[in-house]
Amino acid sequence: MVSNPGAEQLRALLRTRSVQFGDFVLASGQRSNFYIDARRTTMSGEGLQLIGELGLERIVRAGWHPDLVGGLTLGADPVAYAIAVAARAQGLRLDAFSVRKEAKTHGTGKRIEGCFVRGARVVVVEDVITTGRSALDAIHVVEAEGGLVRGVLGVVDREQGGKENVQQAGYGVEVLVTAAELLSERQ
Repeated sequence: MVSNPGAEQLRALLRTRSVQFGDFVLASGQRSNFYIDARRTTMSGEGLQLIGELGLERIVRAGWHPDLVGGLTLGADPVAYAIAVAARAQGLRLDAFSVRKEAKTHGTGKRIEGCFVRGARVVVVEDVITTGRSALDAIHVVEAEGGLVRGVLGVVDREQGGKENVQQAGYGVEVLVTAAELLSERQ
C-alpha cells in the first residue's frame, strides 16, 4: 500500500487535537472511553486544508461527480467548505450547503442554507460517523427538497456501525480516517 503523506498528516493532527480519553457519553447515548472532537481539527487552518484536499480526492475517486457538498450543521459545515475551496483551487465547480437541525421560524423558514438547488447532485459530509443518524437525517432533508444524494463522506468513522447503517440505506460511504487508525498509536 502506498503511503499518503496528507492522510498521515490528518491522522496525526486528529490524534493531537481531537482525540481525548476518559468517560464520555456520545450523542448516540452510548458510553465511550474515548471522544473524537473532530471540530478541533476541522476548524483549524491545517485541518481545513488537509480535509479539503483529501475529501475532494476521495469524492473524485468514488466517481460521485457532485454539484454540492454539505450536511447537518455544525459538524459538516467546515468539512463541506474545505472541500468546496479545494475544488475551486483545482478549477472545479463545487459549492456547499448546510442542513439546519430544524427549520427556521423566521425569514424564509428554510431547512437547507447555502447553495442548494432542487435537482443538484449532492455528497453528504460528516465530521464523525458513529451511528450514521446525522448523515441519514441530512439525506432525508436533502432528498425531500429534491436533491440527488450520490454518497456520504466522513472524516472519521468511529467504527460503531454508522457506516454500515448508511450503506444499508443504499448509499456509498467513504471515510478519510478510522477510529482504529487514530487509536493504534495510543501510548
